[in-house]
Amino acid sequence: MLNDNCIFCKIIKGEIPSTKIYEDDDMLIIKDLNPQAKIHYLLLPKEHYANILEMTEEQSVKLAKCIKKLSTMVDELGLEEGFRLISNKGKYGCQSVEHLHIHILGGNQLADKMC
Repeated sequence: MLNDNCIFCKIIKGEIPSTKIYEDDDMLIIKDLNPQAKIHYLLLPKEHYANILEMTEEQSVKLAKCIKKLSTMVDELGLEEGFRLISNKGKYGCQSVEHLHIHILGGNQLADKMC
């Protein structure tokens, strides 16, 4: 179920434009508007839940399926030299949107700085 007040849910519904990289029944991968690396995508589950602590067992299975699909797309996404996956949780984790999303960073040597 999507949340009418969530910016990522609005992107998933097509109400807010984005640069789509990939889409299937479970997820949408888009370019980040404020990239922190040469390549910076966001993996958005199509079901709304705020973070990994709030997902159900069923949602965790779908998220695992999304990550497995991502692992098959490394070359076409330009991530063959390596990448970083980040899921922020809460204020101290620098989560700015309360919809679980995974940052996919790569395309160049990444710094140790996380936030």
